[in-house]
Amino acid sequence: MASLSALAQTSPGLVLSYMRTTLRRLLLLFCVLRYGARLLWSAAPRTHRLHWIASLTARVSTSADARDALHRALPQLGPLVSAFADYGVQHPQVFVQSLHDAASLIGRTETALAAPLPPAAVVPALRAALGRAPEAVFASIDLNAMESTIAEQVHGARLIAPENATRGDGGYFDVAVKLLRAGEVERIGDDIAVLQWVARLLERFVPSARELQLHTMAQTLAAEVQRRFDLRAEAASLSQTGQHFSNDNRVVVPEVVWGLSTDRALVIERIDTLAVTDLDGLRRHDIDLEALAERLVEVVVEQAFEHGFFHAALDAERLRVSIEPRTPGRLVFGDGKTMTTLSEPEREFFIHGANALFEQDYGRLAAMHREVGHVASHTRDEVLEAELRTRAEPHFAEPTERRSAAALLQHLLGAIEPFGGHVSPALTLAHQTLARAESIALALAPNMDTWSVVKGVLKGLAREDLGHRGWLKRLSRELPHLAMLPRVPTLVVQRLQHWHDAGAQRDSHVWLEEWNSEQRLTQRVLGACALCGALLGAGAIWLG
Repeated sequence: MASLSALAQTSPGLVLSYMRTTLRRLLLLFCVLRYGARLLWSAAPRTHRLHWIASLTARVSTSADARDALHRALPQLGPLVSAFADYGVQHPQVFVQSLHDAASLIGRTETALAAPLPPAAVVPALRAALGRAPEAVFASIDLNAMESTIAEQVHGARLIAPENATRGDGGYFDVAVKLLRAGEVERIGDDIAVLQWVARLLERFVPSARELQLHTMAQTLAAEVQRRFDLRAEAASLSQTGQHFSNDNRVVVPEVVWGLSTDRALVIERIDTLAVTDLDGLRRHDIDLEALAERLVEVVVEQAFEHGFFHAALDAERLRVSIEPRTPGRLVFGDGKTMTTLSEPEREFFIHGANALFEQDYGRLAAMHREVGHVASHTRDEVLEAELRTRAEPHFAEPTERRSAAALLQHLLGAIEPFGGHVSPALTLAHQTLARAESIALALAPNMDTWSVVKGVLKGLAREDLGHRGWLKRLSRELPHLAMLPRVPTLVVQRLQHWHDAGAQRDSHVWLEEWNSEQRLTQRVLGACALCGALLGAGAIWLG
């Protein structure tokens, strides 16, 4: 009670959340005990019900093969459930895609979870979310939601143009206001807290729950749900994506009005768009579908493997195309919920590994897998090379127009599984995004040669990476290490002093040999620095 009273003094909201969660736990326990006991009582034989229930409880508590029992009880569903649980623990990114798909499905159906606030409640909700009166910043606002999903709804509004607005009309700025429904967010948080508590309780008393790591799965789900409702993170993702494509005439990213964006409201530029699946509407606006399909594949590949910051759940229903006169036919990236990053080594491996696969150089690709640590160091290159050849050659036997780049590149990541290897979850997500982009492109233009488009973009990225720009990029990463060069004499003296103190009785011949080796190494480093400086100067003159 003392801790609860201290918590009440510091944060009354936390106390209310704790009390709501506790009440839901008690309600859940009551339902489990009531209906579970009734179910067991109805299922037990009438003659010896108590003995049957006690025997069943004892067998369940002492069972060491609960998973096998699940398989026997549900021969079709049991293996799927356990396999999904194992895969979810080993690959947490599965929750990102599954959660996104489930939320999109609920948002497209008329359910209570997706019901928007009534118009009369929108203005008070906006006032609480923005921290100011809506009429002070909006010239007009549509109180009927344009779109509504789980705990979120979007309203069209006209904002008195901020000073930093670059795309306005007549002193006004059309925006889309995404509003979080605070009550639903709180209830979802309470439900997730109860779910984590149930998972932790099951892990404590049920061995099979510990084996499936239910609490870890619940924590992963909670993190993904929390990220889905983080509007500031979404605004930051949109802003970074806009910087990546600021000079690209294939993509338009809505501007973020940072002065009005809060934890519970996101205000961005409003762009008139159509869904990429609305083929008839795109044709009515004279959008070239074949060019749009090619543009989509190029942009998705570049976003993932050049910028390293991409949509982890590319959704055809939410991918939009601009129909405004100033940006007709451009892809609109206005959703920053499920963004993922690729590290520099991951991008380099996929780019050069994909080019080796396209060139059917399986030996080089097998060596790359071993060098980056995707397989054990003792894995024989020729065995992995044979596996890659067996998987990839059927794709090259098909005519070019029937080949699938995503299907071929699946073997780039999946061929190491028979050898106990694995790649990073981010690489798997990047490939899944590429596969979805290829599928959407083929829906737009069924006769499109996606193989040539993906191959051309990846080859271009590889050439750029191996050219002078890639060299300068790598050199810039090494410059902080070159800053230690002035300290080389001091480090040499310290090393010599350490050698003198630690081995004063060392043989003078060995000492002299080590001194000469250190001197040669220093000369090589200084020579390399001089060469790098000369090349940098020549490069600057040439580029200028």
